[in-house]
Amino acid sequence: MFVLYALAIVLATLCVVATTRLLHVGDYKPKNGTIFHREGATELSAGGSDVPHVRPDEMAQSEELIKAAARMNTPISAGTKRVLDICFSLGLLIFLAPILLLTAIIIKIDSPGTILYRQKRVGFGGRVFEVYKFRSMISNAEANGPQYAALKDNRVTRVGRFIRKFRIDEIPQAINVLRGEMSFVGPRPERPEFVLELEQEIPLYHCRHLIKPGITGWAQVKYEYSASVEGARNKLRYDLYYMRHFSPIMDLMIVFMTIRVALFGLGSR
Repeated sequence: MFVLYALAIVLATLCVVATTRLLHVGDYKPKNGTIFHREGATELSAGGSDVPHVRPDEMAQSEELIKAAARMNTPISAGTKRVLDICFSLGLLIFLAPILLLTAIIIKIDSPGTILYRQKRVGFGGRVFEVYKFRSMISNAEANGPQYAALKDNRVTRVGRFIRKFRIDEIPQAINVLRGEMSFVGPRPERPEFVLELEQEIPLYHCRHLIKPGITGWAQVKYEYSASVEGARNKLRYDLYYMRHFSPIMDLMIVFMTIRVALFGLGSR
């Protein structure tokens, strides 16, 4: 039985690879070419050695992270990661289809507004794209402009509290993964308005954009939920650790740890 199951996984993987090549799944070409970067990052990425706005220690770490990102983006590493992304995303959408349908129904019943909503985020290369999420807040939650979500945010609906606790609201981002805008595992993409602030406040923050963002990541399974500049500073340490130590095995470990976090509602938001 185990052998048959293993063969089925291998055949499915080969089919995914073939389909990806034929249909060019993941050849994402952003409609918005806006690039966000900390002042001096462009010169540093190009190999410049005299960047007045970047400290020598920060420059050394940036160069290290650029090399780490280059290793992740080699054809073999990127191809392996892409196959895992597609397998995980399709598996997630198919396996949880009944839960997704039930979630859509109760969101519609619980409060007026759309079931899904799209929100701009900054991804690979600093390009802006739109993520898909289940709506967990009231429809006019940002009438006063973008703002961080608080732990006990009164904008969150009754259903929203539940789906955020168990990370169900994030599942539609599997669509972004299949589109090639995100990876299954990687730094969580942040909103453009917050990125502009965080890149000014936090050294090396721009390095997160050297790789694709993810639905889940090392920071999400190792650090409690936090929506603040200081929280972003702490989570960045985990994101950079992931970049330095990336491997397919580490991705698998993060996925299994994410399942544990979701099942038990750890790090509740």
